[in-house]
Amino acid sequence: MIEIKDKSKCSGCHSCMNICPKNCIEMKVDEEGFWYPTVDKEKCIECGLCEKRCPILNDMSIENTPQAYACYNKDEEIRKESSSGGIFTLLASYIIDNGGIVYGAAFNQNFEVEHIEVTNKQDLSKLRGSKYVQSKLGNTYSKIKEHLNQNKLVYFSGTPCQIDGLLCFLNKKYDNLICQDIVCHGVPSPKVWQYYLNTLDKPKSADLKYISFRNKDNGWEDYNFKIQYNNFTYVENHLKNVYMKSFLSNLCLRPSCYDCHSKSLHRNSDITLADFWGIKEVCPELYDNKGTSLVFINSNKGKSLFNKIIENIKYKEVDITKA
Repeated sequence: MIEIKDKSKCSGCHSCMNICPKNCIEMKVDEEGFWYPTVDKEKCIECGLCEKRCPILNDMSIENTPQAYACYNKDEEIRKESSSGGIFTLLASYIIDNGGIVYGAAFNQNFEVEHIEVTNKQDLSKLRGSKYVQSKLGNTYSKIKEHLNQNKLVYFSGTPCQIDGLLCFLNKKYDNLICQDIVCHGVPSPKVWQYYLNTLDKPKSADLKYISFRNKDNGWEDYNFKIQYNNFTYVENHLKNVYMKSFLSNLCLRPSCYDCHSKSLHRNSDITLADFWGIKEVCPELYDNKGTSLVFINSNKGKSLFNKIIENIKYKEVDITKA
């Protein structure tokens, strides 16, 4: 039976909840606003699967030799709407064009962040752009397993700990699964996020329509935090916005983020996406302040998918240690 005594040893990946054969594990929110598993001991049959499928209790480390690329999408409109170079949209679009399913983080109607399933390219806009809040996974892992067993192509985008959670839950290699993670700063509390939204000064009749943590109207590097209401627009530089300051200063991250078990150059994902901060020193010819992605290719599956989109990007392989 899983029991959380040290909160730094739980990433909230929902693997234990998804694997429980008796559905006796519930993810409950603590006083900081993060999800942790709680076991109904009367229903528990002591099968131990929750512990066997925990990516922190089990060693998920691997050795591989990733390749690194600086790149960006040739489609300037998609690139502008993306946090960095717009590579995610190309990768996910290829999956959907080939009958696949994409999972990623999106805002729900209350502007909470949760993972959703997308099967058409129009809805990829919901997954595009950074969302600096921990995403709720719910039964995502179980749904992915069903699709994989039906021989459907699945693309899962998430944080490194969410990738580890999915792979530990599955406990089996699937050729029809592509995992893509990010270089993660850490995940802020959903409770802090909702508190911020609720206390933001705005007109009483304001109806929230759109949020961008990484608006590029001032360029990629000097980005803005932007909220669009039906009758009001709030825009503030990320260095002045109180929520972004708390996030970038590590004041409201999940306890496990301060001792991350998934942070490594050797990743379990097939592809890693990130902002290529420092691009001017490493590969200045791909810098124009519109957003450049750093891409790690971590597996043969990742390399194969990257090659499918290569005609639609500007790219250059770079020294991974400098990157």
